[in-house]
Amino acid sequence: MVITAPLNTALRAAAMLLFVVVIAACSRTPNTMPTGVGNLGPGGGAPGSQQEFLVSVGDRVFFETDSSSLTAEASATLDKQAAWLNQYQNYRIMIEGHADERGTREYNIALGARRASVVVNYLVSRGVNQQRITSQSFGKERPVAICNDISCWSQNRRAVTVVQ
Repeated sequence: MVITAPLNTALRAAAMLLFVVVIAACSRTPNTMPTGVGNLGPGGGAPGSQQEFLVSVGDRVFFETDSSSLTAEASATLDKQAAWLNQYQNYRIMIEGHADERGTREYNIALGARRASVVVNYLVSRGVNQQRITSQSFGKERPVAICNDISCWSQNRRAVTVVQ
């Protein structure tokens, strides 16, 4: 099939016009749904969902090497966690303590336990009912990053709040 230049130009113009109309229509389409039909919160999860907690609040805090002291950033994340958990009291949570690969298994289990305990105590101090919280240390047994480098180690020195 041979398309002449004027016809080719006309087809391109029509395609461009159609594209502009479709884009304009999409920009005027509201991105909300009727109440109770899958409304999504600002983080991509329904308000009060585990997904909202994960995306909007954050489920983990990080620690410095060989430390179970909270950083300012960790405290800010835990403040958001506490506010969310106090708003949505139907969830129980598990605090997982983790360590990087350096050190013995026994030492890292103890370090992970201290990290989990610090997080539990902080959340309780912010009004979260202690009866809703359990904790467990995994030490260095569940790394999220595997390499022999600070970039991996820093990701593995963490406490994770798992909403159940």
